Amino acid sequence: MIIIQLNQRQQRIIEIVKENQPITSENIAAALNVTRATLRSDLAILTMTGILDARPKVGYFYTGISQINLLGNDIKEKKVEDIMGMPVVVKKDVSLYDVIVEMFLSDVGSIFIIDDEENLCGVVSRKDLLKATIGGFDINKMPIGMIMTRTPNVVTVKKQDSIILAARKIIEHEVDSIPVVEVDDNKTKVLGRISKTNITKLFLEIAGD
Repeated sequence: MIIIQLNQRQQRIIEIVKENQPITSENIAAALNVTRATLRSDLAILTMTGILDARPKVGYFYTGISQINLLGNDIKEKKVEDIMGMPVVVKKDVSLYDVIVEMFLSDVGSIFIIDDEENLCGVVSRKDLLKATIGGFDINKMPIGMIMTRTPNVVTVKKQDSIILAARKIIEHEVDSIPVVEVDDNKTKVLGRISKTNITKLFLEIAGD
């Protein structure tokens, strides 16, 4: 059995919630003298593992669980390739308008951008597209390559990586999904995508079992 190892701030968050539940994230941040953004990953871990429970417009509650088996052997052995989904990719010269249409038709939060040799060269999110449209750009003429986040600033995982590593990267970098890639001879091919939804479904399946 694998037991959660909480850091000092996470332990302090639990104490604050125990003493003041229900309590909002704003009030937790104020008690720790930090910003809400600073606590985002800590609160995500504590709620995902079941130590805290969050209710919209109410706040956080302590569940009474002090030690839980977070992963178990099942999830410990799971690899990214076991749950990854199909990637949504477009070429870097495609217009912003076409990418917006593709994003909503595919119902994804981010799209991966490839070059003429089909190598990963960037990623674009809904937030990026919103900023571009508000900024007054001609979305019919501007290529997506102009606003994308470029490699090597794109966070990636490989299909052999563990689910835990993928979850950690998603939380730490505050993204909805990341590309699963294969690197060979300095070429980076997109094989799939792994998202918060993939990982949450896996946790629910294991919890159900």
